[in-house]
Amino acid sequence: MQFIRDIYAAKLPAKRPVISFEFFPPKTDEGVRNLLDKHIPALSKARPDYCSVTYGAGGSTRDKTLAIVDSIQRQHGLTALAHLTCVNHTRDEVREVLDKIRALGCKNILALRGDPPGGGDFHKTPGGFEFAAELVKFVHEQNGFSIGVAGFPEGHIANKTGKHDDWRHLREKIAAGADFVLTQLFFDNADFYEFRDYVSGRLGAGVPLVPGVVSILSAAQITRFTQLCGAKIPPALRTKLDELANDDEGAAEFGIEYATRQCEDLLRAGVPGLHFYTLNKSHSTLQILKNLRLL
Repeated sequence: MQFIRDIYAAKLPAKRPVISFEFFPPKTDEGVRNLLDKHIPALSKARPDYCSVTYGAGGSTRDKTLAIVDSIQRQHGLTALAHLTCVNHTRDEVREVLDKIRALGCKNILALRGDPPGGGDFHKTPGGFEFAAELVKFVHEQNGFSIGVAGFPEGHIANKTGKHDDWRHLREKIAAGADFVLTQLFFDNADFYEFRDYVSGRLGAGVPLVPGVVSILSAAQITRFTQLCGAKIPPALRTKLDELANDDEGAAEFGIEYATRQCEDLLRAGVPGLHFYTLNKSHSTLQILKNLRLL
């Protein structure tokens, strides 16, 4: 399996976008079967450059995360990115998880502070890490991993001092050893461009800044997501979603159209890749890639 930093480095000179998909470990056995037997096989036909798998709050889905990472690599021959968080983990426990990830042949970690189970404020675990930058530094010292981190074009919802302060913290994560940045979902590309100009230009961060894109499946679902993560819904988009509040099929088709236009603009602006939050579904992402002529 490849280091993700090498994937971006190889495609950058040719100006070819790196395409990546994100999955989360389902809560039910049926959900796991659908993901492994249906949606990952369908999306693997698009030959993404890599796939990432999230890590439940406090490590609650650790075993499922590792099982999905193993399936992605062993059954589908795709490079995997395993998420890892600081929540409820001591340094020794993180080292053990890294050993398990390494044993699977996975070479890539997305290092995150993470969210506590059940929400609420984050509290450092005794013997653990308080900030994502500390986790990045620790993983970097273990050798053998390419490390990604999260970026927030609108600022992290928990950072009350504003987005510029949040972006300076991102620079600390990069300085600690991060190779690339995957952003939280957003719906106004102007937010991403401001973020990119500040982090790459003013702060001098010389790593790929990769936009995270989601295709809306329903008005209710995306409203709930944005409330949890702090992303805003632009007024025109909010109006359209209100019109589709009782039409999930129509909302999903509109979501494909909106994400396609968003991606077209991002590609024209020279982004190094597109990171799709698949929501463990395949249809919308595949249709967007088809619209972009990237299949």
